Amino acid sequence: MSGDDMIAFATVDDLVARWRVLSDSEERQAEVLLDDASDLIRTECPRYAAANPMTLKRIACAIVKRAMLTGDDAAGISQSTQTAGPFSESLTYSNPAGDLYLTSAEKRSLGYGRQRAFSISLDGGADA
Repeated sequence: MSGDDMIAFATVDDLVARWRVLSDSEERQAEVLLDDASDLIRTECPRYAAANPMTLKRIACAIVKRAMLTGDDAAGISQSTQTAGPFSESLTYSNPAGDLYLTSAEKRSLGYGRQRAFSISLDGGADA
């Protein structure tokens, strides 16, 4: 593995610019997660090297933001249920474990799944 394979595609400053100011402990967590997100991209999308550097930065930040939304506040919730008298509220966590993952759109942006049509002659090239 070369030294370039160890470099994260985005920095904490890139994440802050796209999201919000982070506390010191969140910055430390984000730095580790950006390394992990970059590794995920390299592992899951073999054609990542052909992607635009801005695309790699954008997707690494998006992956980390999704993971960091899970917390004590309601930001990572997409469904939960609370009832008080006749009133009810329902929310669900979109990523309750804070997992790192690529969306289908992100995979397409990174060239994952792009295929080219081809054919193989089964007759060995012999004239019929």
